[in-house]
Amino acid sequence: MATEHNHHDQVGHVVPVPLLGGVIAALMILTWLTVFVTKFDLGSLNIFIALGIAVIKGALVVLFFMHLRWDAPINGIVLISSLLLVFLFIGFALMDSAAYAPDQIPGYAPRINP
Repeated sequence: MATEHNHHDQVGHVVPVPLLGGVIAALMILTWLTVFVTKFDLGSLNIFIALGIAVIKGALVVLFFMHLRWDAPINGIVLISSLLLVFLFIGFALMDSAAYAPDQIPGYAPRINP
């Protein structure tokens, strides 16, 4: 007795090769830009520039290689809201750790009383 398989008649979204090639080229250029920017000392802007480039690269991967550009809008909303919540949580954690930074002395450990 043959079992019936539930085959889908549709193929997933097919992305044109030139578009994927353009995205790969953009990712390579952004990677080069990340390395190039490290040669300059911009103070506290260095981290923001590096994170900005990383966000753009991540967005390109999610949009084109993970097909979010052609997916249901609710999936994009869920992704963006989850990233905003992670940003919020990290921001609160950094604000809390910054409050204790002036008390830290390198090489100093408080004495523990038994």
